[in-house]
Amino acid sequence: MPRPLGDLEDAVMTRVWQWNRPVTVREVLEDLQQERSIAYTTVMTVMDNLHQKGWVRREVDGRAYRYTAVSTRAAYAAALMNEAWSRSDNPAAALVAFFGMMSAEQREALQDAMRVVQPKLSGAAEPPPAERAAEQSGEQAGEQAAEHAGEPAGAAAGEPAGEAAEGPAGDPADGTGPGAGR
Repeated sequence: MPRPLGDLEDAVMTRVWQWNRPVTVREVLEDLQQERSIAYTTVMTVMDNLHQKGWVRREVDGRAYRYTAVSTRAAYAAALMNEAWSRSDNPAAALVAFFGMMSAEQREALQDAMRVVQPKLSGAAEPPPAERAAEQSGEQAGEQAAEHAGEPAGAAAGEPAGEAAEGPAGDPADGTGPGAGR
């Protein structure tokens, strides 16, 4: 389970996740400077730390590195929720309390997500093509629910809709992604 990202790590990763492409320290710096005064070396150190922790991979591009997210924000949020839930001495009560904190929009997104995963949980066969098309819009709602999990009611996740919940190098939710075993 990954530790929660620090404030600056989260600010950097938010940009990497939002832009969904290889980014340089300079690009992240320029965007962060619209909100706060920050030095190039600070952003460089944070991005290097994120690389060392397994949150981003980097490739040399001329004299700079280009950083790419290893996992999605949705997978990160899911891993944090799973960790919090698994640490509870009464998981059912924790879920009831969590559901009680959700906004109407979040509850609706959860219901949409459950409609998508319920057939998979019950071992049902693949739906016919017409039903599969309708299900795809529900999958997007489920991904949005995962993206909004843990955010204040009505908060925007800032991640493109339809992004896969599992990154190429594993999924922190199942212990195979960044920070697994920490």
